[in-house]
Amino acid sequence: MYLSRFLSIHALWVTVSSVMQPYPLVWGHYDVCKTQIYTEEGKVWDYMACQPESTDMTKYLKVKLDPPDITCGDPPESFCAMGNPYMCNNECDASTPELAHPPELMFDFEGRHPSTFWQSATWKEYPKPLQVNITLSWSKTIELTDNIVITFESGRPDQMILEKSLDYGRTWQPYQYYATDCLDAFHMDPKSVKDLSQHTVLEIICTEEYSTGYTTNSKIIHFEIKDRFAFFAGPRLRNMASLYGQLDTTKKLRDFFTVTDLRIRLLRPAIGEIFVDELHLARYFYAISDIKVRGRCKCNLHATVCVYDNSKLTCECEHNTTGPDCGKCKKNYQGRPWSPGSYLPIPKGTANTCIPSISSIGTNVCDNELLHCQNGGTCHNNVRCLCPAAYTGILCEKLRCEEAGGCSSDSGQGPTPKGSVALLLPLFLTSLLLGTASSSGF
Repeated sequence: MYLSRFLSIHALWVTVSSVMQPYPLVWGHYDVCKTQIYTEEGKVWDYMACQPESTDMTKYLKVKLDPPDITCGDPPESFCAMGNPYMCNNECDASTPELAHPPELMFDFEGRHPSTFWQSATWKEYPKPLQVNITLSWSKTIELTDNIVITFESGRPDQMILEKSLDYGRTWQPYQYYATDCLDAFHMDPKSVKDLSQHTVLEIICTEEYSTGYTTNSKIIHFEIKDRFAFFAGPRLRNMASLYGQLDTTKKLRDFFTVTDLRIRLLRPAIGEIFVDELHLARYFYAISDIKVRGRCKCNLHATVCVYDNSKLTCECEHNTTGPDCGKCKKNYQGRPWSPGSYLPIPKGTANTCIPSISSIGTNVCDNELLHCQNGGTCHNNVRCLCPAAYTGILCEKLRCEEAGGCSSDSGQGPTPKGSVALLLPLFLTSLLLGTASSSGF
């Protein structure tokens, strides 16, 4: 009886655990840049790779439309209902709040039932193409961590391109093509992400999966980030070490998920038929109720905080790094070339801290991190060591009795090598080695 009850409870626990924990407990969250640990030499810093948390990046973007006057409502115009394209008594009026559809409604919080949306003017100038560019800019390099999701309130467009920029909009490259007929629209064979592999994950494809017109419950377009992660981490993203290893060693893969700007190019509205109905052009337009972009500031694994101030995102850099992306070493910390942090080994990774320059030792002899005052000395303002009464020297490395003519053998304090410079250099190198050995994190 007890055995059967135990087995039942165990089976229930396994089931609940599998539901509650679809992903591994230890991915390497990389939410701490450094921590203090105790060693034989006392309390020292242990450095880890670190990064900001993934968040909703639409809170920080700027949106631009091209052409700028493409939003409906100025002048007011009628358009056809979404569900019934031949009932054309709806009105868009920019001067009336409840009838206006400005761009910011693509990013407002709506809960479970979207009711607000941006809308373009109708295709009243047919056969001239109805095309719109929607540019999302962050003025900051960001790393995408989840699918880009665009929810249309109108029919999904017959033709669309999602593009990315890595240089703040100076140049663009396609992320994915969308069409009801890829061969006709873009001279590309249709594919889905499921047709890709580890070796072709960077291939730019055209998909027909998201381009049906006026179909019930068919409003969403995806750019599949997680499906691409899964080629390396497995279908449930359990083997994150494999993904992290690839991101560490393959710059093209890392850059693929990195952007400064996104551009949605709407090239042809949903037709739903073979031919455009020229008698009812008010049924053709674009309307977007929601855009989701989830990611994090790129800080090169040298920061956990990204602050938004004066409409600008900036990493709060650690590891003696600086710059908007923590992309260089601070002044006087250029003792070795700057390097991004590393995700491996899991769970801490490798910090790759910037270390003091040899030329800066004289003016910045201690910093409580890499260059420590010796023999109980304390670092004062990162400039000089305050030594106990029995010690002197730049890092409190010499006995005072030496300066008074030498230390007696019965004092228990033997002589030390003379010359503060000779002592400082090996001490500095030892500190560097200790700092390098303790660096790890993602």
